[in-house]
Amino acid sequence: TLWSIKESYWGVFASFTGEVTPGLTQIEYALRRHKLLSLVQKEAETLGSSDHAIILLSHPTYYMTNDIPFSFHQNTNFLYLCGFQEPDSILLLHTIPGMSLPSHKAILFVPRRNENRELWDGPRSGVDGAVALTGVDEAYNMAEFRQYLQQFQDEGCTLWYDNEPSVHSVLHSDYLQPFVDIKTKSKNVVKPVRALVQNLRLIKSDTEIELMKMAAKITSEAMSSTMFSTTSPVNESYLYAKFDFECRARGADLLAYPPVVAGGNRCNTLHYVKNNQLVQDGELVLLDGGCEYSGYVSDVTRTWPVNGRFTTPQSELYQAILDVQKACLSLCTPGISLENIYAFMLNHLGQKLKDVGVVQEKYQHDIYKAVRRYCPHHVGHYLGMDVHDTPDISRSIALQPGMVVTIEPGIYIPENDTSAPPRFRGIGIRIEDDVLIMDEEPVILSADCPKELAEVEKILNCQ
Repeated sequence: TLWSIKESYWGVFASFTGEVTPGLTQIEYALRRHKLLSLVQKEAETLGSSDHAIILLSHPTYYMTNDIPFSFHQNTNFLYLCGFQEPDSILLLHTIPGMSLPSHKAILFVPRRNENRELWDGPRSGVDGAVALTGVDEAYNMAEFRQYLQQFQDEGCTLWYDNEPSVHSVLHSDYLQPFVDIKTKSKNVVKPVRALVQNLRLIKSDTEIELMKMAAKITSEAMSSTMFSTTSPVNESYLYAKFDFECRARGADLLAYPPVVAGGNRCNTLHYVKNNQLVQDGELVLLDGGCEYSGYVSDVTRTWPVNGRFTTPQSELYQAILDVQKACLSLCTPGISLENIYAFMLNHLGQKLKDVGVVQEKYQHDIYKAVRRYCPHHVGHYLGMDVHDTPDISRSIALQPGMVVTIEPGIYIPENDTSAPPRFRGIGIRIEDDVLIMDEEPVILSADCPKELAEVEKILNCQ
């Protein structure tokens, strides 16, 4: 029965709620597929073809060593369109003879159930479970995919498939590469589907926004708790473990990415992830972390003094970055682009660096070069199911209601930078929040996480 299938499904809550993944129903996933086929319909007007097959692959299971698997994490484009959380599967969307787009059939091809493997890995959905859970039209065992695919070999059928890079090398080489070779030899070009899916993912639905609010809330509370537990000196590994624990204890599924927990001069290594050194009394620690909650992520950064008090040089730079960040946040409105905000950040940060004396007189003729030297990254990125979400979407497009972005100015002055005043050397600071674009004022999803100087010192000293 449907009930028993749902109860045995690996990794999905037992009670039947109509949800494929927490908060997201079969109807929402079907609507996403409908929207994708509507985009294909628009593209098809220039292609001159009426038959289309869209193929997306799941991720495989990756292994740490020999037969020890990493925790499985699904290909997010595949997940976005069907919600199926199992490896080694294929989603096929294709036009129906005699019916015009966006009408289509959605089919999952899944591994055949294997009692021996399920003894080790847990129950799999199989064909019946895949249909019952996701609401796709049909499902078949993977062995039937090759034969099913033959009907789309005709030159009049356009294949939509991301050939390079393949997200599942075995499924690609065994099933898709031979088919792609046949299609590319015909007059029909294989079209990438990734950009179309990313265009849909860019604007979040009300349900997606609620999930992202929860991810940001969990991260904000976990970050605050990690600040509260900071002692001097403290090991980066302790803060890493504390943040991870606090996220999971509040309901996060996992961390969204390996966090940066960098003390002292290590703050100036942008992707420092060793997280295993002692942060000494008088040093700052920078924690860039986020969690994943039901498929959606957060990305927040805070910087604080482990002894509970900012030094004067630290507070000068911190306040400068905070002022720039708050000014950038106020620009997160429809019609403005991330590229516009980045240009504003460079200008505003340049003025702040002159004001506090980081950029000395002899370098002020080329202030932008100096700013890029001390802040070599962009002001932000799109956020969603991935931390660097929809990476093929230009940051030059206008922001729209329903988008979520990060705003994260920083300053990084290595301890060996002899061009900077000695009092600032070895200091690295970044402040990052997650921002929902609305019709008027933006909503700061991570607003619960302290960042004002007085607030940060208060939470550090209220033990």
